[in-house]
Amino acid sequence: MAEPAAGSTTHREQPETLRLLAVHAHPDDESSKGAATAARYAAEGVDVLVATCTGGERGDILNPGFGEGPEDIEGMRALRRVEMAAAARALGVRQQWLGFVDSGLPEGDPLPPLPEGSFGLVPLEEAAAPLVELVREFRPHVVTTYDPSGGYPHPDHVMCHRVAFEAFHAAGDPDRYRREGGAAPWSPLKLYYNHDFSMNRIRTLHEAMQGAGLESPFGDWVESRSAREIPEREVTTRVHVARYYAQRDAALIAHASQIDPDGFFFAIPRDLEVDVWPFEEFELAESRVPTQLPEDDLFAGVRELVASEGAAS
Repeated sequence: MAEPAAGSTTHREQPETLRLLAVHAHPDDESSKGAATAARYAAEGVDVLVATCTGGERGDILNPGFGEGPEDIEGMRALRRVEMAAAARALGVRQQWLGFVDSGLPEGDPLPPLPEGSFGLVPLEEAAAPLVELVREFRPHVVTTYDPSGGYPHPDHVMCHRVAFEAFHAAGDPDRYRREGGAAPWSPLKLYYNHDFSMNRIRTLHEAMQGAGLESPFGDWVESRSAREIPEREVTTRVHVARYYAQRDAALIAHASQIDPDGFFFAIPRDLEVDVWPFEEFELAESRVPTQLPEDDLFAGVRELVASEGAAS
């Protein structure tokens, strides 16, 4: 196990409640990436907190059944906050905004510049500062976020990875991100990347749909050249979550301006999904506790440490 940074809070002082911090770019990302895992751990008594980097202000109305949405950024921000609160209730988790402005998804060739003041343009230390403080206040044992690619090339997803990676490493260092009256340093024990949109998952569900004689929503994706060029990252951890798919789906539907209940996310029959893909996958990026791979628990190695230190205190 790596030594905590000098002067950081030791985990011996930690209460026995396990804590998970899931860092996401926009409202609705928490419901499509690791959502059933968050719901499972919350149901099991883990304190689960979602940190949302931006307000999703530049998201479009993607649900054709929603009707007309707000025409201005402030109105969209208010709508997304209402939806986020409903999604958090569905998952049984807490949620906190980091306060940055959605960059939008630039399109065109060449790509246009990002809007001034948006999350993707904020200097790293400025963007990471509120998350560092949140890590120190919440003191998570485990942090989840996106891999370095962002999962897909949205500037906010890439920045979300950078910010979470920075906070994981800096929050335990008392010489970094000093703030008068701020919380004491804290070093999380494990960092994971979500793998919800891996091509392995997409292909597995696609082939299962075809085998059942059903039309797959993934046909064009699986057969496209761009899909074949998506690198497969290492999967270290599979968390079984089939019992929590209903909560995941309810959280998705709560984002009514973004998620079409008759659309892509609901095209796979749930009984088929449970049969062929009853888990969510993660990549263990870093661990400060011993653990054996593959895992079936994000808290593998952490539970033992917290239990032993609780007994010793």
